[in-house]
Amino acid sequence: MADIQTAERIKQKAHDLVMQYGIRSVSMDDIASALGISKKTIYQYFADKDELVEAVIKYKTDENQQCCIKDKLSAKDAVHEVFLAIEMMQEMFANMNPSIIHDLEKFHPKAYNIFHSHKYNFLYKVLKENIQRGIAEGMYREDIDPDIIVKARLESMMLAFNQQVFPKAKYSLVQVETKLTEHFLFGLASQKGHKLILKYQQERKNNTINDKKK
Repeated sequence: MADIQTAERIKQKAHDLVMQYGIRSVSMDDIASALGISKKTIYQYFADKDELVEAVIKYKTDENQQCCIKDKLSAKDAVHEVFLAIEMMQEMFANMNPSIIHDLEKFHPKAYNIFHSHKYNFLYKVLKENIQRGIAEGMYREDIDPDIIVKARLESMMLAFNQQVFPKAKYSLVQVETKLTEHFLFGLASQKGHKLILKYQQERKNNTINDKKK
């Protein structure tokens, strides 16, 4: 049990540091120092930084999948499911360094493959089912081609991580992803769905105002 707990502590601390500072900026020494353990101890559980990064990305994608499934089951309708996803993204991206995707692709191909599979298998399925649900509920337009729209959405999600387009000194991941998601949602919506989006937007705005007053 102690061994499992130590491995989890290492993975969690690596996750926290990597999400905040980026993969390349965090060394094994940094992780060991933050945990108050030796680097040798880390290597007892993870062969190298590649393996630790893989574990972190697997942890993050598993967490995201659980949240998506939970949101799908609890959503009142397809539009509500997207707003629940926005809340999840805002929490997930609040302290995430936008360099992560670039670093994964360039320096950690195995970890990037985990993310790539998550994106094109799990997220593709979730988004396609949401569109099909929205069409069936009359919230989305019937003329939508789910396959094309889902692939366009998956690519637009990555745009927020592009530092040439949205430098972190000027934009936050949360800000960009929220706006891109709302834009995507309005593009899907029927007249009925459009009214519902405005309703949920107002509810979210009211909740934000109430939270600030507390």
